[in-house]
Amino acid sequence: MNKKILATAALLGAVGIILGAFAAHGLKSKITAESLRVFETGVRYQMYHALFLLFVGATRVIDFKTKKVLFYLVVTGVLLFSGSIYGLATNSMSAFDFKVIGFVTPIGGLMLVLSWILLLIKFLKNKGDISKN
Repeated sequence: MNKKILATAALLGAVGIILGAFAAHGLKSKITAESLRVFETGVRYQMYHALFLLFVGATRVIDFKTKKVLFYLVVTGVLLFSGSIYGLATNSMSAFDFKVIGFVTPIGGLMLVLSWILLLIKFLKNKGDISKN
């Protein structure tokens, strides 16, 4: 599972960098400044959670079951949150109206928040010094 989490983290990070560069160089003249800012928000949250998954995959203080739940919460959350934001920000460039699926953005955001809360709960329930694990 750690290998899968780490590989996914690396992929999310690489795609985040590509999308950020695409926004700065390819989209700048094609969408409004507000839409560009929204797109960059999606990139930022994708990168935050790529780093989150790097930590989850690399640490030994989180049990397998929790890592699995965190992995699915984060991946699904990023796809729904950042993915819908990318679509909404570039809506004017597409034949598909991404406003129809805009309701998934807060669902994805909730999944990301839940992943952090789950991590907090696991840390608080851990007995003793976590550095000894």
